[in-house]
Amino acid sequence: MENLLMKDGHHRLLAEFRYTPPKVERGYANQTLFVDVSNNTIAARPVDERTKRTFIGGRGFGLWLLWNAVKGTTRWNDPENEVILSSGPIGGTTVYPGAGKSIAVSLSPLTETVVDSNVGGYFGPLLKFAGWDAIELQGIAEEEVIVFIDGNQGLVQILTAPHESSDSYVLPGQIVDLFAQSPEERRAVSSVTSGPGAEHSLMGCLNVSFYDVRRQFVRLKQAGRGGIGTVFRHKKVKALVVKYVGVKGDSNVPADYADLASVGSKMHREICEQDPLMNDMRGGGTTMLTRIMNDFDLLPVHNYRFGSHPEAKNLYKSEFTPYFSLGIPDGCWYGCTLACARCVDRLTPRTGPYQGQVVHVDAPEYETVAAVGSNCGIFDPHAVLEANFYCDLYGIDTISYGTALAFAMECYETGILNPERAGGLDLRFGNAAAMLELLHQMASGTGFGPTFGLGVRRMKRIFAEKYGADPRFLLDIGMECKGLEYSEYVSKESIAQQAGYGLANKGPQHDEAWLIFMDAVSKQIPTFEDKAEALHYFPMFRTWFGLNGLCKLPWNDVEPADNKKVHSPRVAARVPEHVGNYIRLFKAVTGRQDVNEPEDLVRMSEPAYNFQRLFNLKMGYGTREHDAIPYRSMGPVTVEEYESRAERYDSQLREVDIDPQGKSTLEKVALLRAHREKRYQLLVDAVYRRRGWTADGIPTLETVRRLEIDYPDVLDLLKQHNVQ
Repeated sequence: MENLLMKDGHHRLLAEFRYTPPKVERGYANQTLFVDVSNNTIAARPVDERTKRTFIGGRGFGLWLLWNAVKGTTRWNDPENEVILSSGPIGGTTVYPGAGKSIAVSLSPLTETVVDSNVGGYFGPLLKFAGWDAIELQGIAEEEVIVFIDGNQGLVQILTAPHESSDSYVLPGQIVDLFAQSPEERRAVSSVTSGPGAEHSLMGCLNVSFYDVRRQFVRLKQAGRGGIGTVFRHKKVKALVVKYVGVKGDSNVPADYADLASVGSKMHREICEQDPLMNDMRGGGTTMLTRIMNDFDLLPVHNYRFGSHPEAKNLYKSEFTPYFSLGIPDGCWYGCTLACARCVDRLTPRTGPYQGQVVHVDAPEYETVAAVGSNCGIFDPHAVLEANFYCDLYGIDTISYGTALAFAMECYETGILNPERAGGLDLRFGNAAAMLELLHQMASGTGFGPTFGLGVRRMKRIFAEKYGADPRFLLDIGMECKGLEYSEYVSKESIAQQAGYGLANKGPQHDEAWLIFMDAVSKQIPTFEDKAEALHYFPMFRTWFGLNGLCKLPWNDVEPADNKKVHSPRVAARVPEHVGNYIRLFKAVTGRQDVNEPEDLVRMSEPAYNFQRLFNLKMGYGTREHDAIPYRSMGPVTVEEYESRAERYDSQLREVDIDPQGKSTLEKVALLRAHREKRYQLLVDAVYRRRGWTADGIPTLETVRRLEIDYPDVLDLLKQHNVQ
């Protein structure tokens, strides 16, 4: 790095910290890195055995570090708020697929409480091999800075960054050029960046890079949820960079490499044989879900009013694969044979600063296709790809963007918004040009962009106060909970999915409890007790992936050929062989011998999961009232919605001894609503009991002590809320 400073003179050195890179042992570097860009402080902090046993890594480490950094009065834009990234003990493994995940944790601008967001790319694994289990980024810099970690030299630096672009399409490539000393080192450099959209909105995402050797350009994966990119740019951090040369199959120094290699080899073979017969993730990523969701009336259309659309076929996988690089499966970390990160090598945007130029972008996930596509009534694959490109470039979460836009479009069509209020935009459903123009307004902080960028929760308040809109209607159709915009599934016919959204710690994101198929389609969890068990078991299992640095796709998006013969009714054991794989995997890396059954994985997750609920409580949330959901996620709000599925809804009224004959549609909407809202509260009661929470949704003292998270400040918090 000294040579760089000498040769360009632009990057002033603000602080430097030298360390002896530790040898990773059984998945842990046993220290974390603290960087405060307000005063240019850099420090190493040890990780003790209790922290590893209670919080495991990844999401758990992020929650614990942030808890100790902030007070209940800390806001997202205060200097003490942090952006934390951490992998986990299994993270960085190259011999088992899907082991390159990291978790970003921060106080969210959207929810005003703690949020976590998982992401692929190389940063988390390289950070660990550079000697750090996590990084805490605190403070607000006086000028734009880069934080650079060299894991081979044992060097951490804070550098000024006066000339690098804030554009996440350009900046990651500039970072590689800056820090890779040879072509061979380019793959050893990974960055975390955001963009100008994050600077002008509350829904900023983080872009985590990896260098594609075959294509010879940098690609991006996103930690999208909760506005962590907004926090990042508020700190005036232009890039967080790690460099580590020398990744090997045993870089985690596992306790039993032979068993690790054995279970990994078995899973690699299974993916190669079974993925083409199942979801074909290698061929199209998650784009195959659009057709499935449309077929089962679960695809969000026109702000979740409907679950299918005749034009949805234009957003099926077959419409995107011609854009993909054929014959080149793509993994976002070494050794992932599922390789679902498809790439569009040649896209020509029709709008914006890259209009007419040939660019590349990672292929859209299902969530993006549904968010900026069907939910906004836009069935043009090129428009979806272009929105995906600009969201990444500007550092904007595609899910929050699409869900918020669908809400704004319904407000426009119902007269709450008009061209003057919407910055000159015609926000009718289906207007792809307006969808893209709003993105550019967000990046520049002009027009409707600043208002829109506040997210659904704040737009509801503004529209009621400034424009006289009915606040009850806005509450019903504004698809957010806890301040976070919904991910892309119509949950009207799945009460388990409704509760999965409402009770999710960070807000309505499917990665905590995706039960919609088991509940609405397969009918595998018919009773409230079954649903409550699923709503306990499933989030804990998904939490386990986030603690350890794992992607969930190899868990149940590919299955052994004989899985149906051994199918278990237990939620987390839907693919028993894979659950057994994860037990072997964890033991092989960490050497812990107390993990032998699926329930052990669940018990491992409970401390971090309950601690996150308590963190919400610390920040002024975390009680039953904050688990309330918009009625549209339960049932039809409008006459049009009801009448689009009138036969279904009339039948459901008859099932509860209500005769719809002779009643107006408005009367039937109200009767169905009363029934569904009551059922939701009954399910919430059942889930709270199963999780060991009070009737107000707070972990009981018994639960806290059982999970050994009875720290003095936790006990004080419970006492403040009369939990004794």
